Amino acid sequence: MINTNSLGILGQFYFNIKENLKSIYKNSNFYEKKISKTFDNGFKYKPSPHILSSIIKYQNKKYKIDDFAIESIWKNNLSSKDYEKLNNFFWFFSLDLKSSKKTTQTVIKNWISNNIKFQKKSWEFDLTARRIISWLSNHQLTYEDSDQEYRSTFDHMIQKQTNHLLNEIKNSKEVENKMIGCAAIILTGLAYKNEKQYLVNGLNLLKNIIKSSIDNQGFPKSRNIRQLIFYLKYFIIIREWFKESQSLIPEYIDETIYYLGSSYAFIWQNIQHDLFFNGNFSSKNKEFDQYLKRFGYTFKNQINELGGYAILKNKKIILAADIGSSPNKTFSNDYQAGALSFEIFSNDKKLISNAGYYSDKINKFNKLSRSTSLHNGLTIEDYSSCTFIKYQKNLIIDKGLKVSKKNVLFENDYWKISGTHDGYLIKFGAIYEREIEFYPEQMKFIGYDKLFRKSSSKKIKFDIRFHLNPNSKVMKTQDNKSILIQLDEEGWKFSCDNFDINIDNGLYFGNKNSHKENQNIFIQGMNNEKEQIIKWEISKL
Repeated sequence: MINTNSLGILGQFYFNIKENLKSIYKNSNFYEKKISKTFDNGFKYKPSPHILSSIIKYQNKKYKIDDFAIESIWKNNLSSKDYEKLNNFFWFFSLDLKSSKKTTQTVIKNWISNNIKFQKKSWEFDLTARRIISWLSNHQLTYEDSDQEYRSTFDHMIQKQTNHLLNEIKNSKEVENKMIGCAAIILTGLAYKNEKQYLVNGLNLLKNIIKSSIDNQGFPKSRNIRQLIFYLKYFIIIREWFKESQSLIPEYIDETIYYLGSSYAFIWQNIQHDLFFNGNFSSKNKEFDQYLKRFGYTFKNQINELGGYAILKNKKIILAADIGSSPNKTFSNDYQAGALSFEIFSNDKKLISNAGYYSDKINKFNKLSRSTSLHNGLTIEDYSSCTFIKYQKNLIIDKGLKVSKKNVLFENDYWKISGTHDGYLIKFGAIYEREIEFYPEQMKFIGYDKLFRKSSSKKIKFDIRFHLNPNSKVMKTQDNKSILIQLDEEGWKFSCDNFDINIDNGLYFGNKNSHKENQNIFIQGMNNEKEQIIKWEISKL
């Protein structure tokens, strides 16, 4: 019998052969001729750089273009991060417009001289897409006042790189990279107006992204909040390019922006706080809000449930919960096993907080931050509710879960969010149900965590964790029945009568690729019953 390990080895062997054949093909003269079929069309539409201000990180310290003009800089041994920054040319956006156009164009000529033919490293899909966008958007330095020979070379290389993107976009594994590549292709089509095929292909690819990656309510199928905002930014950029170039804006672009914008209003603008679910951490969304205001975009959404999330709020309290099933494997690159976890904000401060996400895939903290134990939820025998496997450079879902029996109630004097998931069914024969109630007049949360098992013949250990803001201070009461929480000037009490409660140290990944210590309250117990209910309370003092 062939086991799964053997199949994995065979799969990897097949993948390696396939990649080697692709590499041989792309380095061949045949591929060079294919992507070199360009047209003598002039660069007509000149996009304004400020359209990209939602995705560009402008440097306070301006680069000196002369430092990049020497040819040797493109041959130096650089770290992968510095190499990427150099070759995507987004640093052009931090050049002073008083910089020498001649020197800037010399930098581009030097790059072309060293990369005239496809090279795996410098023609990486996302690097190429960003480079096209940067060269075209910084036309005041890269194109203006140049001679005809340079312009012909520039136009040829833009189109050649775009041909490469068209050839590779179906093979790109990252959805975000597909979006950036699609944007670059569309921009080339708008910039070189007489060459309609780029625009037609780019728009067809955009339709495929909408169909395959975004659900009918305008939320990414990954359920990833950062990806939602990423999509919204790029769709608006594309729309602004169409508008500025005086080209007809396709209706489905407006429609997609409307739905993405409604989702953005629900998940961010209505609450103005970052929710740490499924790959999210602290953002700079307020800067994006200013961008939207400058460009005249306004979004509204008054519902309480969307994209697998429930958000209930009044003037003082926000209760948010993840009540969505795990996404398809294809969209699970940043998924965290936090189904039925929740967060509580009180007077604009996060009282109960998931631990956040460590996005650097190479770092060991990435895997740790995906675990259920880093969320405000229940674990059994220290296992997460989903399992992950390594696929190329990413961790993706191996076995997911389904959330059912969702119920969201929102009244002036009573809130409730509840749901059930089957993440522990196969391994432990257990269904997990959570119900959280909030009584606004009493400022009290009551939670019921329930385990339902087909057989109780074997004892299982469970833990329920409640992660706290790193600024919180906690203290256990003398009767060991309650834990006091102090968050700035507010005091709260956590209690659970029937089970032991304790305080544990943990890690907080709320800021991108960094960690700090925090504390969490945890309930621990043994289950040997077919039905068990763990009741807990969080009340304001």
